[in-house]
Amino acid sequence: MTEIIQKRLNDSPVARWMALILIALMMLFGYMFVDLLSPLQSMIEAQRGWTPDVFGIYGGSEFIFNVFGFLILAGIILDKMGIRFTGELSASLMFIGACIKYYAVSDAFIGTGLEAWLNSWWVAMPGSAKLASLGFMIFGCGCEMAGITVSKAIAKWFEGKELALAMGLEMAIARIGVFFIFTISPWLANMAPASVVRPIAFCTLLLLIGIVCFTVFCVMDRKLDRQIGVKQQGEKSADEEFHVSDLGKIFSSKVFWIVACLCVLYYSAIFPFQRFATNMLESNLGISAANAANIFRWFPMGAAAITPFLGSYLDHKGKGASMLIFGALLMIICHLTFAFVLPAYPSKLLAYCSIVLLGVSFSLVPAALWPSVPKIMETRYLGSAYSLIFWIQNVGLCLFPLLIGNVLKITNPGVAEQIKAGVEGAAYNYTAPMLIFASCGAVAMILGIALKRLDAKRHYGLELPNIKK
Repeated sequence: MTEIIQKRLNDSPVARWMALILIALMMLFGYMFVDLLSPLQSMIEAQRGWTPDVFGIYGGSEFIFNVFGFLILAGIILDKMGIRFTGELSASLMFIGACIKYYAVSDAFIGTGLEAWLNSWWVAMPGSAKLASLGFMIFGCGCEMAGITVSKAIAKWFEGKELALAMGLEMAIARIGVFFIFTISPWLANMAPASVVRPIAFCTLLLLIGIVCFTVFCVMDRKLDRQIGVKQQGEKSADEEFHVSDLGKIFSSKVFWIVACLCVLYYSAIFPFQRFATNMLESNLGISAANAANIFRWFPMGAAAITPFLGSYLDHKGKGASMLIFGALLMIICHLTFAFVLPAYPSKLLAYCSIVLLGVSFSLVPAALWPSVPKIMETRYLGSAYSLIFWIQNVGLCLFPLLIGNVLKITNPGVAEQIKAGVEGAAYNYTAPMLIFASCGAVAMILGIALKRLDAKRHYGLELPNIKK
């Protein structure tokens, strides 16, 4: 009797990597939109009156709705409604938010009754910034929802296959987008006539293309679901089995809290650091902001280049928990170098080496962290688990820039006034902020050790390869 073996769509390497490309493009365009105004702060201040404090409020607005609970709701939507519905919703929210932001900074908004009304309250913040912040809030909801949706989609399509490599490549593509936008955005904005609106319009169009990409993925994913249904007749899908009460199981999980706290500590020492890194290098090396930015801009590219190789190693060899520990150790070394060594020995070579080493750390931890979540959480509430981790992470990303900014001000009395007055040689001392970042790495390393010990007791498989033979 001949046994009939039916292959699923994701058993085809071409199909599953095509699926990854489609969803990675959506995230690439999203991450490009996040940072498109970062290199244009001076231009938008000149054209729309956004002072630095206004620009800071706008930058933080991306996380506001998420911190106040939307990310938790997003996880529930993902587990109840499935990958396709949630992905289309998140891509649409990103596009809608982008359109609002585009309108807010466009010439069409100037002189309208809406601008007059928005300018009539909280006069310290221009109406264009208020409306743009609202758009960024909506975009942020879609972007973070897309992040957890993509994570669950990759876990589904690459289960028992190149999971870590796939997640690593998706993260690498996103980081390449950050590098590209720092080049593309100023180029578009400075085309005659110079306008900050042009790069926003360009990235908004890319987000529309992202919706199309995810729609094509949905066609593929629907076919895969039909094939899974044939193999699992009489069973409910993972999406249908989720119950809100499952959130209690996530919150009561010790391993979940270890992973979540490790995540927020590690990322809080990376992304908030990025906001201060240029000025830190400028202060320690005595160079211009442009030269300092040219040094740090290679950080995401180094991480992007290394992450896929680390993911491939995890897939074939394992050692995920060990990689988390080693990545946190590298981060500690880098931040201590920025705190003590670089101020004493202001060398560009040392700065480049430290930045590259930090990029290696930024590859090690995410490449090992995100593929580990499906091993510790059941599939039916995997989306909620990802969303809760992202939510905790967003809290840290909101609070840490405020903490570092206040510490920098307190430990450098009078420096801000000297810089404003044009005093030559006035610069901030970044020792205290760098020690805070290094402390985050130290606690993250301790949590990594605890996670490895827990894995040895409960056999989650964090040290095992992802590819099942």
